[in-house]
Amino acid sequence: MAVSTKAGRSEKNERVIVAMSGGVDSSVAAARLHEAGFDVVGVTLHLWDYPQEGAGSHGRCCAPEDQYDARRVADAIGFPHYTFDRRELFAETVVRPFVDAYLAGDTPSPCTACNRSVKLAELFAIADRLGASRVATGHYARIVRDENGAPRLAKGTDGAKDQSYFLYASPRAWLERLVFPLGESTKREVRDEAVARALPGATKGESQELCFAGRGAHAYADFVAARADGRVRAGPIVDAAGRTVGSHDGVHRFTIGQRRGLGVALGKPAFVARIDADRATVHLGGEDALRAGAAEVADVTLAEGVTLPLRATVRVRYRHHGDAARIEPVDAADATRGAWVHFDAPVRAVTRGQVAVFYDGDRVVGGGRITTVSGSAGSGS
Repeated sequence: MAVSTKAGRSEKNERVIVAMSGGVDSSVAAARLHEAGFDVVGVTLHLWDYPQEGAGSHGRCCAPEDQYDARRVADAIGFPHYTFDRRELFAETVVRPFVDAYLAGDTPSPCTACNRSVKLAELFAIADRLGASRVATGHYARIVRDENGAPRLAKGTDGAKDQSYFLYASPRAWLERLVFPLGESTKREVRDEAVARALPGATKGESQELCFAGRGAHAYADFVAARADGRVRAGPIVDAAGRTVGSHDGVHRFTIGQRRGLGVALGKPAFVARIDADRATVHLGGEDALRAGAAEVADVTLAEGVTLPLRATVRVRYRHHGDAARIEPVDAADATRGAWVHFDAPVRAVTRGQVAVFYDGDRVVGGGRITTVSGSAGSGS
């Protein structure tokens, strides 16, 4: 049966696995599905352990205390809840590549890797084991149908919370079974509903985007340094003319477009324009140095029926509004070699390691990981 983004209604007591983080979004998603008559089974993936001290500084996502919160919600509504240990998989698939990318001078997008290779992949495997036909999450995204009836991932109605960017690589087999009960709601509506339903944790704070590295100005860098195994190297900071204007204690502490925390004063605005990890050198430049005309992407995923070349609106990071571009294959005879994204107008701070997601209106039509940036001093080539 078809299930709308507003949960629809189950006519056959259809079983659905609901990913529960212990937060407000997944709790309301589960409540809506249960109310609609689905046979709801709550599932929490235990992905990471936080130090006992200072635990409050960490994001609320998939930690032990979140398992307890998810169980409280399940008990209050009246459906079973299970926790599955996936810490080793998460460390190997998400955390280690995250550390490696920063040490290589890239800025990774771990949430896309987690959704693709850990969360959704594991949830579907668990759903099959438990006899569930559907998997639901609290993401602000939608599933729509094209003119041929094929499912398409689309933006959530709440533009400020839309999370389709992180789900761009979901294959058709997943889209046929995914349910996003919050896709047509706003965050305010969801929060108000949690309070009205008196759900445990209804006033719980918002989870941060990256759940495992903690909060604070130096959280990411300190997290990487602690797991770098001696690979951190000090080096120079140079200006646009190649003059050394400062020093640093590791390229992992910088990202393209960064202005604050550089530790240098040039008497004019300066930004990180390029990171050369091989030479442990951070290059600074002005605003013009951040503009890129094109980017090469690898690990390209295209929606079923979509082929290259194509025109699309491309988002080069989660909070990017998107810019018009032409996308062409690197090799017309071998689509696996990646693609070039040629922007109609230069785009600011396109960054290696981030994900470029292609949109046709509200619909996601593809995406890939940025490996090369060209057309400005920010080129990583």
